Formats: sequence, C-alpha cells, structure tokens
Amino acid sequence: MQTPRLQFRNLPATHARDILSRNHLGRLAFTFRDRVDIRPISYKFKKDWIFGRTAPGEKILTIRHHRWVAFQVDEVEDDRNWVSVIVHGPLYLLDEAEGQDQTELQERARVAVQEMDPLAFTEEDPVPERSILFGVAVEHLSGREARIGSSLP
Repeated sequence: MQTPRLQFRNLPATHARDILSRNHLGRLAFTFRDRVDIRPISYKFKKDWIFGRTAPGEKILTIRHHRWVAFQVDEVEDDRNWVSVIVHGPLYLLDEAEGQDQTELQERARVAVQEMDPLAFTEEDPVPERSILFGVAVEHLSGREARIGSSLP
C-alpha cells in the first residue's frame, strides 16, 4: 500500500479572496528598521481592502514610520491539510486621513467594523479603546494550499 503524498498548490485569486471574506481574525506583520513584529487582529475584508480598528500604542507608532505590511489568514484542519492567504500592501490610518477619497474610505471602514461588531462605536462598545480605524490596500494577494491523500483541483 502506497502512503498518500502531501500535495501543494497555489490558490487562484478568487479562492484566496473567499478565504479572506469568510474569516475575521488574521495576523498583521509590520517592520521598522531591524525589527519585525506580528500581531493578531480582527478584520473585515471588503472589495480589496482589509478594514479594522485598533488601540493607540507601539504598533501605530511603528506603522506611522513604515506603512507597508503583510497580513496572513489561515484555515487549518491539521498539519497536512490547510490553506494560507498572504496580502501585502500599505496600511492607512484612516482617522488621520484627509480629503474626499479618504472620508469615503473612513466610512467604508466604519461600516465594515460595525458589520463585524454591531456594538462598535456605540455606548455598549466592548472595546472602546480601539479608536483608530485602519485599512490595508490589497496590492498583492497570494495563497497556498496543502492536502494529503486526495488530488487537488
């Protein structure tokens, strides 16, 4: 009997977008000079933007100096059956943005966050300290899948 082989494939962009759409927790990686950091963050994916909100702190101070980030989302069944999507692009702090385009983007971000959590920005907001809206423009999107024992499409 032959042992099933682990197979890998690159995901089509449509499949990668589906994975981003159905998940709401990912990891945001950012760097400044010789330090790389990664943080879990809740998000909403809408029309090639990753929207969310965060609290003031070290992450925001770092991103103000270098806004290019990576963002990763995984769906893991086990160590041999998984999919992973990675996004690269600039992160915009939308509360600091100016201009008509940015005002529209701020509103899109606010709506997206409230779709995730209807209590966001209300008196009952469970995390009111997360006062900074952000958006990551999806400039590059890639995905990878691993499966054991069955052929990939």
